[in-house]
Amino acid sequence: MREEVLIPAIVFFFIYLTIKLLVEANTRNKLIKQGLVDEKVKYLFEGWQRQIPLNNLKWGMVLVGIGVALMLRQWAWFYVSDEAVFGLMFIFAGIGFLVYYFISQRQTRDHQSGPQA
Repeated sequence: MREEVLIPAIVFFFIYLTIKLLVEANTRNKLIKQGLVDEKVKYLFEGWQRQIPLNNLKWGMVLVGIGVALMLRQWAWFYVSDEAVFGLMFIFAGIGFLVYYFISQRQTRDHQSGPQA
């Protein structure tokens, strides 16, 4: 198969999957809000809405860490080898994951303890 056909097919397939997942999630949320499912299913999707911003935060921090490593290569006044850049990318991505872990633990703990009155 030729690459000119394969690449657009893959792109449209992933666009289709993204739209499908969003529509299914929207349908599930509407069913839950209208009370058309039993309590066991509501329990499964209880923290889902709260996790979306944390998931976005996680990947944002990881991508910023990778970007910082790449920018260090461009802005360094001394030579930085390609291997060192890859190492920095993994180190900064790991630091992003660790920071996310502590932030999500605090958010989860605060949510479980409830509002302080």
